[in-house]
Amino acid sequence: MADPARARRLAKRISTIVASAIEYEIKDPRLAGVTITDAKVTADLHDATLYYTVIGRTLDDEPDYAGAAAALESAKGVLRSKVGAGTGVRFTPTLTFSRDTVPDAAHRMEELLARARAADADLARVRAGAKPAGEADPYRVSPADAGAEGDAGDDDRSDD
Repeated sequence: MADPARARRLAKRISTIVASAIEYEIKDPRLAGVTITDAKVTADLHDATLYYTVIGRTLDDEPDYAGAAAALESAKGVLRSKVGAGTGVRFTPTLTFSRDTVPDAAHRMEELLARARAADADLARVRAGAKPAGEADPYRVSPADAGAEGDAGDDDRSDD
């Protein structure tokens, strides 16, 4: 069994090699917006999973996830050859590409937090001018009861 630290170092090296190859060496236009975000290597160093995101060309443009997945699948052999040459390990790991859904989940969480903040602001605005439904002090006691309680309390505190 391999050292977990070695697996992490190999994963980092593989992600660097693959990202560089996608950016500078592979001339597939479907890979223009692909970014490698993370890599995981199994403990036996035989399989590597690379996580990627796809960025649209413009802000309004929807990323082409299917095209990027097809391009990565077709370039898998070339990328594995580059990983083998760049790492120098005895067995070059097989490469598996998986779309990274963390940015999508983070975007969804930001939307939910924005909705919660807006609801809190609406509630604060409504509560600003609100008055209690009943008395301002619902536990008000009559002056006779207040004096009786005060006398009883004074008797307990002093030993005169």
